[in-house]
Amino acid sequence: MTGTTDPTDPAPTAERRKTARVRWAAGAAVALALLFAGAAAVASAREDGSPPRAAGAPAPDSADAGFARDMAVHHQQAVEMSFIVRDRTEDEDVRRLAYDIANTQANQRGMLLGWLDLWGLPKVAGGDQAPMAWMGGGGGDGGHEHGGHQPDRGSDGVLMAGMASRAELERLARLDGRQAEVFYLQLMTDHHKGGVAMAEACASRCTVPVEQRLARGMVEGQQSELGLMHDMLTERKARPRP
Repeated sequence: MTGTTDPTDPAPTAERRKTARVRWAAGAAVALALLFAGAAAVASAREDGSPPRAAGAPAPDSADAGFARDMAVHHQQAVEMSFIVRDRTEDEDVRRLAYDIANTQANQRGMLLGWLDLWGLPKVAGGDQAPMAWMGGGGGDGGHEHGGHQPDRGSDGVLMAGMASRAELERLARLDGRQAEVFYLQLMTDHHKGGVAMAEACASRCTVPVEQRLARGMVEGQQSELGLMHDMLTERKARPRP
């Protein structure tokens, strides 16, 4: 895809890191402003979480609604993992990446939830709607075809593509230093691969133009971060999980 970054690109790590830092510095203020705006939109919803459906809004089982709900959940875990690792390492590169991911994905999550409010749609799918079912092709199974290592199912229930299990999050919170850095980069690589697959599906299936644009931006941004994380793992003599 034009504009994406190949994780195997031999470009110098320093150049990638410089580019990532410039993107972070330029977007931080805007992202924070949008985060507060998104939070305000969510807070304005009715207490029962089910405002009247807006005229012309996507159907509850549409790709637009499914992507907004599922990606909001997906992003929330990325934010959680990023806050965990910031407390487990003093490496400035990892901490900066974690802050960038947490800031960006919290902002996007606020936008997604705000759209569901504007559309008058519930933020939680009905009991008969499996996660990622809107993608078609068995997306609700969380299979390998959507990218990323898939943890075993258990008490965590059905997991979306790339998401870490609760046991993996607990393990990350117990690690320190280099071990925490490597495990975070591996988990986030899986997470981004799953997120890219979901965003690509929305870019081709969603019908709301602004949501399609957001999805395409997610693909480009997360592909760039995948390349950066590949280099950071290599620096630590590690690699993504198979």
